[in-house]
Amino acid sequence: MDRDGTLTEEVGYVNHPRRLRILPRSAEAIRRLNEVGIAAVVVTNQAGIARGYFSHEVLAAANAALVSQLKDEGASLDGIYVCPHHPTEGEAPYRMVCDCRKPKPGLLLRAASELGLDLGLSTLVGDKASDLAAARAVGARSVLVLTGYGLGEWEYRRDTFPPPDHVAEDLLGAVGWVIKARRS
Repeated sequence: MDRDGTLTEEVGYVNHPRRLRILPRSAEAIRRLNEVGIAAVVVTNQAGIARGYFSHEVLAAANAALVSQLKDEGASLDGIYVCPHHPTEGEAPYRMVCDCRKPKPGLLLRAASELGLDLGLSTLVGDKASDLAAARAVGARSVLVLTGYGLGEWEYRRDTFPPPDHVAEDLLGAVGWVIKARRS
């Protein structure tokens, strides 16, 4: 799943751990994945590093805050995968065209390799067309959530990108669909 706008509030660049807030019902969604044995993995573009808006240390602290907040709610992630690059902004080594920045599939491929995931049986949940494209690139299903940028993407831009397999109000709705589809 994507982080900002999907699992957590979209606040622009999270340049301090206190700015990271889990969306309502997201911890419950992660708990449900944990309960049924489906890997809960975050794949997130964090070009704020390339742009110099925050450091790797701040990103690590924000992700630690995420893990802590989820733990407080009885939920846990199986992994967090980050692309710190931007193709046109920032300084080396972060200013680069890479294979990990969504919509490219590098983060998903790395997560699958390290965690033993079958991407053909996986679903990527996100709030942007780039999330949907990354899923399509690896043969995974996709769910667009209407949190974060999702509502605007769906209402005003959906003719510009391939349709998702499902549209959900939020991460919990997406997880419900994933679990139901898996049982079918």
